[in-house]
Amino acid sequence: MSAATLATRGPIRLGLVGSPNSGKTTLFNALTGLRARVGNYPGVTVERREGDALVDGARLRVIDLPGIYSLSPLSPDEAVVTRVLGGEIAEVPPPDGLVLTVDACTIERSLLLVAEVLRLGVPVCIALTMVDELRARGGRIDLERLSAALGVPVVGVVGHRGLGLGELRRLLPHPERWSQPPLLPPSEPRERDGWLASVLTRVLVQRPGPSRSTELIDRIVLHPVLGTLLFALVMVLFFQLIFAWATPAMNAIDGAVGAAGEALRAALPPGLASDFLVDGVVAGVGSVVVFLPQILLLFTLLHALEDIGYMARAAFVVDRLMGRIGLEGRAFVALLSSYACAVPGIMATRTIPSPRQRLVTILVSPLMTCSARLPVYALLIGAFVPATTLWGLLGLQGLVLLGLYLLGATAALGAASVLSRSVGRGDALPFYLELPPYRVPPLRLLAAQVWGAARAFLRRAGTIILGVSILLWVLLSFPRTPAPQGMPPAEAARVALEQSAAGRIGHALEPVIAPLGFDWKIGVGLIASLAAREVIVATLAQIYAASDEDAGSLRDAIRADRDPRSGRPVFTPATVASLLVFFVFALQCTSTLATIWRETNSWRWPAFAFGYLLALAYAASFLTHRVVSAFTS
Repeated sequence: MSAATLATRGPIRLGLVGSPNSGKTTLFNALTGLRARVGNYPGVTVERREGDALVDGARLRVIDLPGIYSLSPLSPDEAVVTRVLGGEIAEVPPPDGLVLTVDACTIERSLLLVAEVLRLGVPVCIALTMVDELRARGGRIDLERLSAALGVPVVGVVGHRGLGLGELRRLLPHPERWSQPPLLPPSEPRERDGWLASVLTRVLVQRPGPSRSTELIDRIVLHPVLGTLLFALVMVLFFQLIFAWATPAMNAIDGAVGAAGEALRAALPPGLASDFLVDGVVAGVGSVVVFLPQILLLFTLLHALEDIGYMARAAFVVDRLMGRIGLEGRAFVALLSSYACAVPGIMATRTIPSPRQRLVTILVSPLMTCSARLPVYALLIGAFVPATTLWGLLGLQGLVLLGLYLLGATAALGAASVLSRSVGRGDALPFYLELPPYRVPPLRLLAAQVWGAARAFLRRAGTIILGVSILLWVLLSFPRTPAPQGMPPAEAARVALEQSAAGRIGHALEPVIAPLGFDWKIGVGLIASLAAREVIVATLAQIYAASDEDAGSLRDAIRADRDPRSGRPVFTPATVASLLVFFVFALQCTSTLATIWRETNSWRWPAFAFGYLLALAYAASFLTHRVVSAFTS
């Protein structure tokens, strides 16, 4: 086909197929340059990723299909792949060819999927990944023999290093030239086993031996006792670093936000415009952006642990515990994803074959401590927990943060145990998860992953938080109540704030939340945080900026706040503990509720999740306030 013909025809649709952890997504990113369109397949909630590439004048549309182990579907993800390949989904034409990623280190198991794909009769080429790891283990595969045995092109690639990508790209514009299998693999189990053995005998010049270092490490990492202790140690260090390393950068951003507000107020004449920009925009959005260093550090550590190969092994360590509460290892993977955000965590439940286990996992995922809670925790812990160390090693602030994460995780497991005995009953299905080799993640890939998380956080600050901040400024500023003559400015500002629309809403809510130790200002924050949890930080920043221009940082302001009637601190130890516990349990995230609705195709389950978690939050917060008050009064 000439270059002119390739340039004028429509894009060539290529499906990327492969098992999880086979290097499929890395190859997709390498081919499309990390530019992908993300959506859902029509009529289903499974995510759809497509990216474009131009190779030798040919326009390619690369489709990253969900990871599968077999074309005999168990989970919704696997069912979608078989339907896409069969052209059974409306508005999604079947691919013109399939690029099948095969892990060279697990070729014995991977050939089962190869056999099923070859029988589809679609043009296929194979990208043999992890060839560098295979060589490191002393193994070698004859690519020419493998290509001859299967009748399809085979290219050895290392996606994150770019090795073999040039040869693969030269193949992609011509899928019609790919597949010429000498003999289709048999479909019966015994005959297929014989075919697999004959292929392996011909192509495995040298079988890969087990990695000695991997074996030694896994003896500890996968040990039922030692592995659990190691997981606990990793988590302790994880949260110690989040506070210890992020504090200097947070203080610098906090100072810059304060300086920007002062500069704006000095440059603008007093009035509504000045108040809006300083108290509404800078104080609202800036108070959340301050926590960007901790968000960056959180995602850096999470992605590093996953890319190193540790997270998959952690799933195996806790699979036994998950089984006792009626779930399985795939549920743990979804719950781990919820540490970043509950939305992708809930979407990750699509890999769970059992519909009832999937529903239970969806309903408890919001209890896992997502990154949106981190600004709330960091504000309160940083303001009221001393920056001291225990035994000269462990920071008290990091331990408190770890305790909150553990409380959320324990609550999730407890709720899953209860729900599994009611809505979650069902047959257990086999749990498969390929253990990736230990490897040092490429800095470019890690940086791209962290930058994606940072960009999402900043986009959230520039959209949801900015929008809510503007609305809150209006509610905090109107109606404008003239101050009585002779009243001190600080007192006049307080009265005006309480008489505003937001103040009246907060005072109306105060009788309901007073048993938890919360005043009207916290009540306004709780209402606002229904949009997104971290909005409470922006709300409190606006309230204290409007009531006192000289309040300093938000941490200083909440520490200094006093009840005008009693003169006692508003944020007592009991109130701080109660508020932290409330945020552990409450489902204050509109995006999460919308995702539960999409994944379950019903408003019943998001309403149930919101209701039972709100009840848990209120009860736990009430109990916490009573207990802490008894010890501190």
